[in-house]
Amino acid sequence: MAKSDKKPAVKAPVKTAARPVTKAASKSAVGPIDIGISGKDREAIAKGLNGLLADTFTLYLTTHNFHWNVTGPMFNTLHVMFMDQYTELWNAVDPIAERIRALGVCASGSFGDFRKLSTLPDAPSTPPKAKDMIRTLVNGHEAVARTARSLFPLVDQASDEPTADLLTQRLDVHEKAAWMLRSLLEE
Repeated sequence: MAKSDKKPAVKAPVKTAARPVTKAASKSAVGPIDIGISGKDREAIAKGLNGLLADTFTLYLTTHNFHWNVTGPMFNTLHVMFMDQYTELWNAVDPIAERIRALGVCASGSFGDFRKLSTLPDAPSTPPKAKDMIRTLVNGHEAVARTARSLFPLVDQASDEPTADLLTQRLDVHEKAAWMLRSLLEE
């Protein structure tokens, strides 16, 4: 067969609306991220979610620490309750991190990052008495609820329903946990 001297016809590229590519909208293996939320909003939401992730992980560590170290007449009740709570917190970190990734941003994952991002203090080096553990966890759950709630204006403005759903679920868990812990402090 003889080679043809004709070059194949080249189609003109289809023009689409230009979108600025931001850090959060960086190209993936298949191109820029276009989920209907601007890159700027995705970055801001992810920044807030990284704070929620840090708060959640910090509260997880504190709760697990208290589970190991609780003593006194309420030992069995608190040991079991703390286990239920730290298990729930452990299971919460993955959906938060995965939502951050779905927005096109890296999820924080180091102790150093969590220390900088968390609004919660680290667990005390010396385990406190049982009632002080309870107070610490009440404050922790309330703080995480405040962190989650603070993201709603941005999430609503960006019409980010999956993140709003995640935040609603987290608020329900943290407000109920704080209530249950608070009830143990009543005389």
